[in-house]
Amino acid sequence: METDIKARESKSFTYSFTTEKSPEEMYGLFLNIEQWWSGIYEETIKGESAKVGDEFSFLAGGGAHFTKHRLVELVPNTKIVWLVIEGNLTFVEKTDEWVNTKICFDIAGEGDKTRVTFTHEGLTPQFECYDDCSSGWMGYMEKLNKKMNED
Repeated sequence: METDIKARESKSFTYSFTTEKSPEEMYGLFLNIEQWWSGIYEETIKGESAKVGDEFSFLAGGGAHFTKHRLVELVPNTKIVWLVIEGNLTFVEKTDEWVNTKICFDIAGEGDKTRVTFTHEGLTPQFECYDDCSSGWMGYMEKLNKKMNED
């Protein structure tokens, strides 16, 4: 199991791992938001995420985190990108910090394995929520990594 974490001063939050699952399996899983972005902070997810233009909302932490996302890029079995179009993070002063950031999955076959690279493009250490948000992403990605390498 290999994990890389990059959070340099000007870089967006990134987390990578490899799995035995195929790129097709991972791509399908990521389009089903509840399969990977739930189970930690009492999340409620509403909406669709199957084709470009679809939108979904994400509410967690008893209302501490609300964001709305639009699917803006799909490259079958390779890439998925959501743009954050609304946000209300009640635990920071600038509650709309996430607006216009992107949540991205890059999926690549590497021999008999698949490398998944998650990036929250725009979530940098300059954000007030960076510590809490990157910690949250770590929780979701580590849970996903563990699940993908147990099955």
